[in-house]
Amino acid sequence: MLTVDLVRRGAARFGPRTAVVDGARRLTFSEVDQASNRMARVLIGAGLAPGDRVGLLVGNGIWSIPVDFACLKAGVARVPLNARLSAAEQSRMLEETGTRVLVHDADLTERAGELAGLVGGLRPIGLGGPGATGGPDLLEAMAEAASTDPRVPAGPDDPVLLLFTSGTTGTLKAVEHTQASYAAITANILANLVSPGRDSVMLHAASLIHASGTFVLPYWIRGGAAAVLPGFDPERYADAIARYRATEINLVPTMLGMLLSGGAAEKADVSSLRTVVYGASPMPRPVIEQAMDLWGPRFTQYFGQTEAPLCLSVLDAEDHRDASLLGSCGHPAVDAEVVVADEDGAPVPPGEIGEIRVRAPFRMRGYHRAPELNAETLAPGGWLRTRDMARADERGYLHLVDRRSDMIITGGYNVYPREVEDVLLDHPSVAQCAVVGAPDPTWVEAVTAFVVAAPGARVDERELREAARARLAGYKVPKSIRVVEAIPLSPVGKVLRRALREPLWAGREDAR
Repeated sequence: MLTVDLVRRGAARFGPRTAVVDGARRLTFSEVDQASNRMARVLIGAGLAPGDRVGLLVGNGIWSIPVDFACLKAGVARVPLNARLSAAEQSRMLEETGTRVLVHDADLTERAGELAGLVGGLRPIGLGGPGATGGPDLLEAMAEAASTDPRVPAGPDDPVLLLFTSGTTGTLKAVEHTQASYAAITANILANLVSPGRDSVMLHAASLIHASGTFVLPYWIRGGAAAVLPGFDPERYADAIARYRATEINLVPTMLGMLLSGGAAEKADVSSLRTVVYGASPMPRPVIEQAMDLWGPRFTQYFGQTEAPLCLSVLDAEDHRDASLLGSCGHPAVDAEVVVADEDGAPVPPGEIGEIRVRAPFRMRGYHRAPELNAETLAPGGWLRTRDMARADERGYLHLVDRRSDMIITGGYNVYPREVEDVLLDHPSVAQCAVVGAPDPTWVEAVTAFVVAAPGARVDERELREAARARLAGYKVPKSIRVVEAIPLSPVGKVLRRALREPLWAGREDAR
């Protein structure tokens, strides 16, 4: 199955129905389809050929989905740029992928112009305004283009998306997905997470660049709608659930925590809501317990990664009723082979820690122009090494331990930050927490915690250490606890432990 054929299928079936909502603006399936046809013809007329790359410096809005579909129909691969990244990071992404055309929002014209100065030959095209260096406005240009599908030939191995990971390991890497693998992502979501119908509405506040965007096609081919918000604000988001009568929402743990801590979740009308999907980073147990007390058992968790979206495993709503499973990331997806393996790829017994490996049709083709990294990550037999450490219980549920790269070795013992963070987050004085290894002359690495105090609370380091000692082995108890205003997060809401760890190791030859 080709991704572009799913777009055509949904448009043909549900033409007059509402497909995208952004405030007072609405587009039907037919309008999205015709707009994407016109945009595709503009891109082709700009000299783009099948297999070329188009950079997208575009936020959430009414035209986000037509632009994505236009790239599919023009046979070009999109290279989304997160607006929160620096110009240096964005220019590197464009250079590494050989991107020479950049579509940008009108309010990002200044940045687009800066990128045009950094990347030789880059041609900006505006979206709702002139391009940064005098280029065309895609919305104006498409009015003069034909509304018929250009029908550019496509094959299953053609690239459709080069998506850079959030850089949690400190290295930005372009993950390449194809017509076939992205179509398989759609099937994966429908088989494991949601089953939308014509009355379904998915509310999007997280960037459509990442996980939120993968829900667009599953709803499109079932006749559901996408309600698009420009960003996440707890109060406005809570109001939007009722305004759009959202049936499903997708959150990262940070967003859910903000809804709860500010009181927005308590005031929200969730009578239309069937499923709250969450993932992207581990969910603190106190947060999910509070959310379930407030909104009931309508939560479903996914575990996946950019290299194999969206879900390798799922903890569904019924699983959430079992308190012993709230620390699990779920049971393997029905369309994925998942093993917890040792370094050689052999499965480890239940209860033992190993690396999660997956084999599935939604796996990436590979990292773009990174043969050495592909050799490390893509194991023989079609297996993907996730670098995530976990243990499986007797029933096959996976329990994440941590990223291999985040493991702390102190006095010869392995400490996984997440198990320490979970204990600290159970304390009422702690709102957020991240644990890293700091250099230590005796232990090599010392377990070091950064915590954000809960509203109105005061963090007592001695009290926290004693609480941790009651539940953890002595070598896992933080030797230092530092109170900070905020924990650094990636553009998709993941904790950036490296941003806390690197300053601690700066200038040392043994820096991790």
